[in-house]
Amino acid sequence: MDKIKRTYYRAVFISDVHLGYKDCKAQYLLDFLNSIKCERLYLVGDIVDLWSMKRRFFWHPSHYHVLEALKAKADEGTRVIYVPGNHDETFRRYDQDTLMGVEVHRQFVHTTQDDKRFLILHGDDFDSATRYNRLIRVAGDAAYDFLLFLNRWHNRIRRLYGGRYWSLASWIKARLHKAQAAITAFENAAIHEAKRQGYDGIVCGHIHQPQLRISDGIIYCNDGDWIENCTALVENEHGRMELLHWSDTQHVVASNTLAEVNSKAA
Repeated sequence: MDKIKRTYYRAVFISDVHLGYKDCKAQYLLDFLNSIKCERLYLVGDIVDLWSMKRRFFWHPSHYHVLEALKAKADEGTRVIYVPGNHDETFRRYDQDTLMGVEVHRQFVHTTQDDKRFLILHGDDFDSATRYNRLIRVAGDAAYDFLLFLNRWHNRIRRLYGGRYWSLASWIKARLHKAQAAITAFENAAIHEAKRQGYDGIVCGHIHQPQLRISDGIIYCNDGDWIENCTALVENEHGRMELLHWSDTQHVVASNTLAEVNSKAA
């Protein structure tokens, strides 16, 4: 029996953790992982930031603890499925292999309790569909690094005055027209690909923009990141997909019942 009651989910999806990068919110992620039980845990790319570590090595002890927590999930019976992204693309060479109890796949299909089929991939496949590629190539981009610098100091000042975590970076991006154009183009490309392949939905990450919406009969899920937004996507036991925020506060950002998704037979 768990000493601390953990919330059960059929499936949990996280991506863009960027272990090895100074702005990774590993402590929030650790708290989230220690608070849940799930049948399947999907790691939807950019879990380790190899790009950042090549430029400047950084590895906080909490980053190692995240890896320990993920390994513990596999050891306790959770099926852990890893779909590498562009920042950890080295692991794509292990497609169809199992590493320390973690399955590695280039892409995967998740079937929900209601038999809805979701294509799972990181999302860098859709970079060519956007006009503003640099805005979604996040690590290594000087503008994005500066945005995170502002976010980091903004939240340090907030904590001094008793404030809770709030993403200044996301607030700024939401007000930049070109950033929003790139995000919309990315989402539309993902939705189109899911529909083309005959799936009910798609789960991805990559652009650090959590989202849960239905378009053209397809449910588009972006599980966000643990750099700015501290979000995870879950399928709960009641047949709903939920987007959760988990930092100093925890709340449901968005929720959709799977019954809203048009079946392919309709």
